[in-house]
Amino acid sequence: MAVSGVAFARQILGTKLKVLSFLLCVSARALAQHRPSDDAAGCAACGSCGLLGGLLILIPICILVLNIALLVWVARDAKSRGMDSAVLWMVLVMLTSIIGLIIYIFSRPQGNLIQCQSCQNQRLQASAKCPHCGNA
Repeated sequence: MAVSGVAFARQILGTKLKVLSFLLCVSARALAQHRPSDDAAGCAACGSCGLLGGLLILIPICILVLNIALLVWVARDAKSRGMDSAVLWMVLVMLTSIIGLIIYIFSRPQGNLIQCQSCQNQRLQASAKCPHCGNA
């Protein structure tokens, strides 16, 4: 069974988050232990500084992964709906993010997506031909 772009991004994001959180904990612990053990406040400050520094790295990575998943979804949805300008919609969504997504959702052809009998891809129910294989 094929994995959708969003599900694939969630799998990658979940794995990356686990690895990154492990590395953050290890680095915060290493920073906290670098201080003499009698300075508990300094150790706590070092650990929290390491954690916040890691979050400053993690947040842009999460935003990038979500934007990539959004671009993949827009490209697949535009192709399924038979739109010739899927690349232009991807560029619009990439440059404007959520605002571009809202514009795309309101301007795309409306209708139900069904599975093509020939190629098993999604297509609009109202379309005469499948945009993927060209069969009716």
